[in-house]
Amino acid sequence: MSTRMRDAMGQHFKELRHEPTEKRVRATLGGQTIVDTTSPVLVWEPRRIVPTYAVPAADLRASLVSAGAVEAGGPGFLHPGIPFSTHSTAGEAFDVSAGGQTREKAAFRPTDADLRDHVVLDFDAMDQWFEEDEEIHAHPRDPYHRVDARASSRHVRIEDGGRLLAETTRPVLVFETNLPVRFYLPREDVVAELTASDQVSYCPYKGQASYWSTGDRANVVWSYLDPLPDAAGIGGLVAFYDDLFDVTVDGKLRDRPGGAVVRSLREEFGVS
Repeated sequence: MSTRMRDAMGQHFKELRHEPTEKRVRATLGGQTIVDTTSPVLVWEPRRIVPTYAVPAADLRASLVSAGAVEAGGPGFLHPGIPFSTHSTAGEAFDVSAGGQTREKAAFRPTDADLRDHVVLDFDAMDQWFEEDEEIHAHPRDPYHRVDARASSRHVRIEDGGRLLAETTRPVLVFETNLPVRFYLPREDVVAELTASDQVSYCPYKGQASYWSTGDRANVVWSYLDPLPDAAGIGGLVAFYDDLFDVTVDGKLRDRPGGAVVRSLREEFGVS
């Protein structure tokens, strides 16, 4: 019987996973470059969705002070909102100091033979990260995560309680690993009044998103005005948070994603 690729990859979700890369990776803290290595390793702790970098201890130029032993714990599903200091594998935590700055429990050494010469660093605790000469944000890119933006002629209609918000036959559909398809529309095909917001967010694969509100719904429309190369096809287009709106595609009303993303991942990987 054939195995679905998603199932094959999910079989090890509850295990400590790693993947070496040949990228040159640098990190700064307190105005100092504390990591400059061409031997980094992407690490996923058990049940964590996104990776972070482990670097050879020999390439770390910062002071490490033990913050104590760590036992495996944490909730069943470690999404990006779960802090780095929550570990799902045993090891030792460290405070990291450089340039007059100290980040508590910002380093971790798992009790694992394959990673014994490496230190895992809290991405958010560092001032900056670079892959080669490009600054990266939010978290390292997962080499097994894809973003495919495809121009389409599907008829997409977005409504809010029967009120038309947007309608187009020239959307760009974004297919992103483990996420529901999103529909990006030309601004000219939006009939709803949009009010600019100060909110921004950052996706490691698509770039920085700007937000708009419509009616009494705040920050439910977004756009990547200057997207990263992987998402160049959606530059300047707008997407509606279709968890809250009715989206009809070629005459068929789609189910709202709701909490389906997290829920489906939990079911798929057998975590609560």
